[in-house]
Amino acid sequence: MALGAKKAGIDVRLAIDIDQHSTCTYSANFPETTVLSVDIKDFKICDLDFKPDLIFAGPPCQGFSTSNQRTRSKDNPSNWLFIDLLTVIEKSKPSWVIIENVPGLLETEKGFFFLEIIKALERVGYLVVFKVINAVHVGVPQTRSRLFIIGNLHKKRFFFPSENNCPITTVSQAIRDLPDIENGANVDELDYGEDHPSKYATSLRTISGKCKNNIVTMNSNSVIERYKYIPPGGNWQDIPANLMENYRDRTRCHTGIYHRLEQNKPSVVIGNFRKNMLIHPIKDRGLSVREAARIQSFPDWFTFHGSIGFQQQQVGNAVPPLLAYSIFSQLCKIY
Repeated sequence: MALGAKKAGIDVRLAIDIDQHSTCTYSANFPETTVLSVDIKDFKICDLDFKPDLIFAGPPCQGFSTSNQRTRSKDNPSNWLFIDLLTVIEKSKPSWVIIENVPGLLETEKGFFFLEIIKALERVGYLVVFKVINAVHVGVPQTRSRLFIIGNLHKKRFFFPSENNCPITTVSQAIRDLPDIENGANVDELDYGEDHPSKYATSLRTISGKCKNNIVTMNSNSVIERYKYIPPGGNWQDIPANLMENYRDRTRCHTGIYHRLEQNKPSVVIGNFRKNMLIHPIKDRGLSVREAARIQSFPDWFTFHGSIGFQQQQVGNAVPPLLAYSIFSQLCKIY
């Protein structure tokens, strides 16, 4: 979100996250921004030496995801963390508020949490609008829908960006120029590959001709053997049953398990690497951190820190910067 905001010209003064790996990555990429690695419950707005004019946030969304049918209810304590965000908003009263989440927020508990957020903002005095936007329609090479709730304290109405005029960007256009690496690759910084970059890729490349985070999970031989049977767009259903015998009930696998991306289409959602297990469109391996970051629309100068697992998690959890930019650039026009 901050990357999109900064690209739109917004001065991001403070960032808060409880995850230390994420704040480490944030600090490395945004050294001019104060970063607090704290629980939002422990943050006191009175400690600020400035009054924020904009607060944007993405409360934990796993409990609202439609793929989560186990803890998608009022009983999940993580689903109530938005209250702490609303407390900060009520005490600071910024001119603008932007809350991002998964579309499942609209449905969870018959819309209970969504309506609570809307009512809370309106009680403070915000004029609120909301919309689900698919990132693919703003140039991101990925089908990824996100809900944006936007409020203004001075009754200015926000108008969402058009989703009709942007050409579709494909997986090939996103990653074909990246380094040619194999299963288990662990050399962080490499030269770009030999393939000619697309216009999209060119906009993300570094001047140095090198990019980092070219690391891939080392899959076992048995997993690599499964990959060989999966065509572009296919998934676990294309794998012979005898190669999936370690699954107690393979019919319960969701469509993202062993899904091979298609070169000439946008990617499916980049999410949890371990749960989705997305496969490179051509090679029999998973995606590198940099490939996934490209598909999320991160520029190559933005580097991820921590172990490979934490890097993968950060990429999967992120709001595509290009999607965020489409929102913040609209806000700047209205502001």
